[in-house]
Amino acid sequence: MTTIASGTDTLTRDALAVLQPGFTGTSAPSWLLRRLGEGLASVGLFGRNIATPAQVAALTAQLRAERDDVLVAIDEEGGDVTRLEVRTGSSFPGNHALGAVDDTALTEAVAHELGRRLAACGVNLNWAPSADINSNVDNPVIGVRSFGADTSLVARHTAAYVSGLQSAGVAACTKHFPGHGDTAVDSHHAMPRIDAELPVLESRELVPFRAAIEAGTRAVMSAHILVPALDPVHPATLSRRILTGLLREELGYDGLIVTDGMEMQAISATYGIERGSVLAIAAGADAICVGGGLSDEPTVLRLRDALVAAVRSGELPEERLADAAARVRALAAWTASTQTTPSTPSSAGSAVGSEAGSDARTDVGLVAARRALKVTRGAHFAPVTEAPYVAAFTPVANIAVGDETPWGVAAELRRLLPGAETGSFTGERAGAEALAAAGSRRVVAVVRDAHRHTWMAEALDILLAARPDTVVVEMGVPQSPPRGALHIATHGAARVCGLAAAEAIAGA
Repeated sequence: MTTIASGTDTLTRDALAVLQPGFTGTSAPSWLLRRLGEGLASVGLFGRNIATPAQVAALTAQLRAERDDVLVAIDEEGGDVTRLEVRTGSSFPGNHALGAVDDTALTEAVAHELGRRLAACGVNLNWAPSADINSNVDNPVIGVRSFGADTSLVARHTAAYVSGLQSAGVAACTKHFPGHGDTAVDSHHAMPRIDAELPVLESRELVPFRAAIEAGTRAVMSAHILVPALDPVHPATLSRRILTGLLREELGYDGLIVTDGMEMQAISATYGIERGSVLAIAAGADAICVGGGLSDEPTVLRLRDALVAAVRSGELPEERLADAAARVRALAAWTASTQTTPSTPSSAGSAVGSEAGSDARTDVGLVAARRALKVTRGAHFAPVTEAPYVAAFTPVANIAVGDETPWGVAAELRRLLPGAETGSFTGERAGAEALAAAGSRRVVAVVRDAHRHTWMAEALDILLAARPDTVVVEMGVPQSPPRGALHIATHGAARVCGLAAAEAIAGA
């Protein structure tokens, strides 16, 4: 590769400063440390970088030994989208469960405790919360990541989440501006489009972002979506009308604007990540998120050089790049002023998930999950007193959630009802196969967004026709009417949601 940038000039340092790259491994590679010394100001952590609390604390200490004010970002929404607890499931319910409870003090407490655990590991920027309104029930990527479908509810809980997270010294990054809820396409795969008129956008999509700005959110993440009422040509991430005209000038937002992952197909397949990054900075973005899929040094160099070349050619004003870099450094300075020393390896066990203690503070996630349950008893209700068969009807996970994080109720039911067995089923024969596998045992059917998957609804039809005493646990958006002898809506698939549901099934 031929590079056009040196490692020392101001332009190069600014180009590196606006990048938020990822990497592979559980310790920092030498190339990443070298780039931090040359001006890189941010690093993104993903599930592949997480092993234990002590390891994360050691990793962030390694990064800060090279640059003490580095922004260490993570996509830790809690609920279905977890990176800290990617292998076990989250200790916190996600937004939809918090919205179902509708207690802003609880939302703030959950966000504060999650932020405390992030800070204990040395993480100081969280790409959360989602402020998207779940106005399209067929949305394949938002769903339980949203607080709900009611505008005012989403707004007040977004503000509470921002306040709670930032009270722990972790910067919130409210997403996905100007709102990803009314889409039927996942921007990881293609370009979504929202055709709502401007008055609808102003009274619906933009309201939670106004609330987040009022609450002092330190960062906002742009969405890779086309909104013709705002800009008929460019997706939000690349739109000056949306990022500068609307977000900066009309809404008065003065913090950091971060892009969603630039390797997502909505951008990479239409503009390419180099061209997309230049256009995003020119439009008003300050930081380029990349690293979920592309996580190597050549990617960083390609983007660095594309930005430098765009400035030298006159396509990207140098002062715009300098302003973006200054905003990144300003956020880094804020986090540096609020951070505490990360937990040492010997004491960091309380920083993540199931290793946390059992005091009231660390149990706030389970308290919230229990409160979020909606339990409906049907005509054939009878208590589950013996070990059941748990049939998990498993859809394809979206990329934001990932397929490496366990979900369901089987593990917790085994503890409460020893001998419980489980199987995973999918496709048109799922119902018949689950019946055959269950034999004479009581069936607990676990689904996720049954309203979006015809095969899943048909599997429930088959089960309930043959076994009307079936217990149904909906761990997605509970859009379909309650069915079964006992129907439990958890409003999310976090580990604590599964635990709360298992307790309800077993009568614990």
